[in-house]
Amino acid sequence: MVMNFEEGVPFDPGFVQHISAIIPNIQYVYSELNKYKNFGQKKNQFRMIFPKLDELVNNYVGFYAGCILWAQAIKDMDKPITGNFCCGGKYDEEETLQEVRFLKEYLEFFPKDVKYYVGKDYSLHPDTFKILDLYEEFLKVNEGFISVEKTSDLKIPENCKPLENKDNILAKIEEVVGNGKLSELREYIK
Repeated sequence: MVMNFEEGVPFDPGFVQHISAIIPNIQYVYSELNKYKNFGQKKNQFRMIFPKLDELVNNYVGFYAGCILWAQAIKDMDKPITGNFCCGGKYDEEETLQEVRFLKEYLEFFPKDVKYYVGKDYSLHPDTFKILDLYEEFLKVNEGFISVEKTSDLKIPENCKPLENKDNILAKIEEVVGNGKLSELREYIK
């Protein structure tokens, strides 16, 4: 598939099909864990769910990285943006930042949970909080995308380094939209 921008540029190049709401998923996992009174059962349940939690978190951070990369790659195209469901809405900073802030808070204790339940050391990918901070800033400077009608309306956080090769980024975005491995986009955030 080759991206076609004749009719405009999609707000989402196809990332959303590969993610599921992170807050309800994490809350569900912990509510299920809390149903077990026996620590051994909790441990076993967490061990079984840990790979999925790890994948969920890494995919979500990759999604955030991808959103920033997508904005950087399309910003100078001077085309209308299609499918921006946020456009025309009212900006509510708390609501807009709720998800990324939840994930930041959760990731503060996730490694401790892994140690507690799985009994092994776990470290987050070194760029995790950098990407989360950048994404939070990205949401703020764009005020939740309520006024983004064309690519030139997008604002990129100041501490985001410019892309070295937009064509490579677009090709990588196209690849991950096809394979669903959004976490692969993390390495392109500089």
